[in-house]
Amino acid sequence: MLKLTSRCDLACDHCYVYQHPDQSWRHQPHVMAASTLEQAARRIAEHAVAHGLDTVRVVLHGGEPLLAGAGGLAAAAAELRRRIDPVARLDLRMQSNGVLLTPRICEVLVAYDVKVGISLDGDLAANDLHRRYASGQSSHAAVLRGLALLRRPEYRSSYAGILCTIDLANDPVAVYEALLAQEPPQIDFLLPHANWERPPARPEGVPTPYADWLLAIHRRWLADGRPVPIRLLESLLSTASGGATRTEAVGLGFADLVVIETDGTFEQVDSLKSAYDGAPATGLDIFRHRVDDAAAHPMIAIRQTGLAGLCATCRECEVVRQCGGGLFAHRYRPDTGFDNPSAYCADLKELIHAMTTADVPAQRQPTDALSPTVLDDLGTGYGTVESARHLASVHLGLVRALLVDLSPRAAHDERAAAGWQLLVDLDLTAPEAVRAVLEHPFVRRWAQQCRDDATADLAYLACVAAAAAIRAGADAELTVPARDGALSLPTLGALAVDADEEAVLLSVHDGGFTARAGGRRLTVRPGRPDLPDGWRPVRAAVADGHHVLLEDTDPYRDCFALPVAARLPAATADGWTRQLTRALRRVDVEAGGYAPGLRTLLRAVVPLRADEGGMQRSAAAGAAFGAVAVAPVPDDAALAVLLVHEVQHLKMHAVLDVCDLFDRYDRRRLTVPWRADPRPVEGVLHGTYAHLAVADVWRRRPGGAAATTFRRYRDWTDGALDALLDLGALTAAGERFAHRMRDTLDSWS
Repeated sequence: MLKLTSRCDLACDHCYVYQHPDQSWRHQPHVMAASTLEQAARRIAEHAVAHGLDTVRVVLHGGEPLLAGAGGLAAAAAELRRRIDPVARLDLRMQSNGVLLTPRICEVLVAYDVKVGISLDGDLAANDLHRRYASGQSSHAAVLRGLALLRRPEYRSSYAGILCTIDLANDPVAVYEALLAQEPPQIDFLLPHANWERPPARPEGVPTPYADWLLAIHRRWLADGRPVPIRLLESLLSTASGGATRTEAVGLGFADLVVIETDGTFEQVDSLKSAYDGAPATGLDIFRHRVDDAAAHPMIAIRQTGLAGLCATCRECEVVRQCGGGLFAHRYRPDTGFDNPSAYCADLKELIHAMTTADVPAQRQPTDALSPTVLDDLGTGYGTVESARHLASVHLGLVRALLVDLSPRAAHDERAAAGWQLLVDLDLTAPEAVRAVLEHPFVRRWAQQCRDDATADLAYLACVAAAAAIRAGADAELTVPARDGALSLPTLGALAVDADEEAVLLSVHDGGFTARAGGRRLTVRPGRPDLPDGWRPVRAAVADGHHVLLEDTDPYRDCFALPVAARLPAATADGWTRQLTRALRRVDVEAGGYAPGLRTLLRAVVPLRADEGGMQRSAAAGAAFGAVAVAPVPDDAALAVLLVHEVQHLKMHAVLDVCDLFDRYDRRRLTVPWRADPRPVEGVLHGTYAHLAVADVWRRRPGGAAATTFRRYRDWTDGALDALLDLGALTAAGERFAHRMRDTLDSWS
């Protein structure tokens, strides 16, 4: 959203820009300078190239963008098309009150293919409740003149639709008829911006008045044969049957909008201006930061994580996949931030129940939230680097969402609060360091524990932040918790302290740190040879530039239902890293199709205690994405197979984080040849996906024993796929995924 202007020619009393708590518009330039526009266009084009985007949508906004005049609009559209069209299709739009529309401006819109949406609240009486000039004069006639221009054949291609803000004082059917009379290509209804501090107006004794208002339109709209798309209603119908939403107001679609103000600052969505002063601010701008930097802002990142980014109440709600928690701004409450249901929760629930009961007789589970291209690629069993990176980004988004979810609680813990603030600051100044720590598998496991258990160690957030500061080479001072005689810094290692120490003062400086506890002072510079006694660095195996941590210090690594090994002696650790290095290289040679996913996703190997019976044991856990646990094995050939096997489980865990491949309410179990006990559908999916890869590895190895092992795993996979496809428990996406596995299996014949 590009703010061409910061002022408006109307004085609508419900406007979130001018009439709500955030008043930052007062300090903005009235019009975006040409140099700012050029830099914005460069940043957008840069982002499109970096991510290989096919289409980029830019919405010209304000204030009122028509105040830029025909010349200003033409200059803006020309610059955007000049920069962006060569690298991605530019979908250029504008939102306007319409009162300044003229034939000359309409000619500009058509010439540069700009689609314009017009704000109108109904007939004269309805519109004039709020949309007036500062003098109090009605704007209705001027808006109708603008709409009449857009309906002309020569300008019709630029008519995008009408946006209407709901007012309960207006008759809903009369409003619907007034909007329909303007022959819009689309109508959208907007709930008035409200939150838990400033709740929406409700008539006494009417529990869901906004649902009632919209349902009156819904009934009439259906009776009319749905003559025009109504975006809110169609989105609720779509999400009820497993489809996508077309609006950020409902559904679990990822947030994909950032605002560029007239001075070039990045802001979050405009509706946040209704929460509190400064709510949309990011501290970023187009001159110093990339669009990726804005996308990584914690408050934006949480809105890219779907279900995981919602509060516990919403996650447990039966209509969450349709509602999606409602508009983000409507969740605000001063004491808990945005970790709440929508202030319109009751209305949304009633609206969804009433609409879906009438219109969707047989609801089904949502299908994939990954693109079909990524799902198809992963379904082969292999997976490109790009697909693996997509899964890694899903994991990172979930971790960010968990941290934002914890931030209101962190404010009440001195150590956690200092850690959170440091992490937010580093996310702006050293985002790669923050990313490296948040991608560590056991940060997610710790955060999930804190989310699910109020007694978990929230202060560990200070350790997470300290690790990021050390990696960034930043200066910081904070108190961090110790646990069981150790201060743990994820991705770096652990420092031994007295068993009764519960807190350590940490001064971070020069890429290292100084710890003070119990009268002792110790300085550690990770990576240097002069490491002090008591510092237990994380070791790593390195194969052709790929680093995999040998993790035997992290306090949250014990999550695999198998006993993990204690800190390894140096000689034992050296043997592990040598064997791990050889195994990684062996994967490149023997299982090349699985190497991209393994190299992209595998971040840590956790040594398990040796099995008393000498069995080769390994494990992966969804809560520790990126880590594989392995018991000692005889050689790198055995380790290579186990790594491929467990990384397949990691991939499946990541897919299932955001995709429904099967009906989660189906309790039937299947008998599989690799387990004595019947397995649930999810377990069979996991096993089949992993065994497909193991069969492929043995298929490529020479010798009769390898051929026998290959046939065993191939037959297991073949039978399990048949059973899955015959059961009828897979979603459409799940069936497609299973058929891709079948294609790979059949290609070996």
